[in-house]
Amino acid sequence: MATHDEALPKSPNSDYEHYYVPAQSKWPIIATIGMLTTMYGLGTWFNDLKAARPESHGPLIFSIGGLLVAYMLFGWFSAVIKESRQGLYSTQMDRSFRWGMSWFIFSEVMFFIAFFGALFYVRAWAGPWLGGEGAKGVAHMLWPNFEYTWPLLHTPDPTLFPPPKDVIDPWHLPLINTILLVSSSVTVTLAHHALRHGKRGALKAWLGLTILLGVCFLALQVTEYVEAYHELGLTLGSGIYGATFFMLTGFHGAHVTIGTLILAVMLLRIMKGHFDEKQHFGFEAASWYWHFVDVVWVGLFIFVYVL
Repeated sequence: MATHDEALPKSPNSDYEHYYVPAQSKWPIIATIGMLTTMYGLGTWFNDLKAARPESHGPLIFSIGGLLVAYMLFGWFSAVIKESRQGLYSTQMDRSFRWGMSWFIFSEVMFFIAFFGALFYVRAWAGPWLGGEGAKGVAHMLWPNFEYTWPLLHTPDPTLFPPPKDVIDPWHLPLINTILLVSSSVTVTLAHHALRHGKRGALKAWLGLTILLGVCFLALQVTEYVEAYHELGLTLGSGIYGATFFMLTGFHGAHVTIGTLILAVMLLRIMKGHFDEKQHFGFEAASWYWHFVDVVWVGLFIFVYVL
């Protein structure tokens, strides 16, 4: 008499329906070494800048760490792609990937909330206190001639933190970049729709257009930064306005760069015949990340440039 297990039909992935345990991998230790080297190099670089050491090894250490991280990402994701293409993953692994990507994006949300929180704290409390307002307005005695306004074009100590001459016009390059990113969110959605319906030609076209829009955004942001530094005097050292501006827009630009590279990898995989109408979470994860980047930019445009 057959057992219950023997009576069940076997699927191609039946051996991995409960949990897939990959072989031992070198990538976690390489990731650890790469990230440690990168952060050590960055810290060394910043400390040497503060100490005015022209012969700093920080940039070299940082570059080595960055190359290690890039090598790790390429190798580790290649291994995951290979396992997926061999049919080693199951619906359980698909759920694991979805939860993993969801928590990763949540961590990124909290990352930007911290910087937005710093911006709102300065604008709503710390700045007015230094100007003599509110319950803690006694802080005004530090700089009795300081009058608080936002954007902060008159810093409390102009000799230490020279203020910018002006702020960036939100209705010029920032508005164009907003249109570009919002449009890219539409094009990546159209690419996903084409993938789900098996329209490979439309998929490649819409995804390629999304990547092009991301590259154009980055090019315009570089132009904006050059204008801010050389024409407006808006730098990281121009008070809290310059610091929050470049921390928020700079980290967002880094995320756009990463997202553009991810989408480019997706396009290469699609050209190699990867993904189908049912199995394409790699593409879905990339689109989730891109939508997240777009939403963050809308917040930046409103609270950093306009208000």
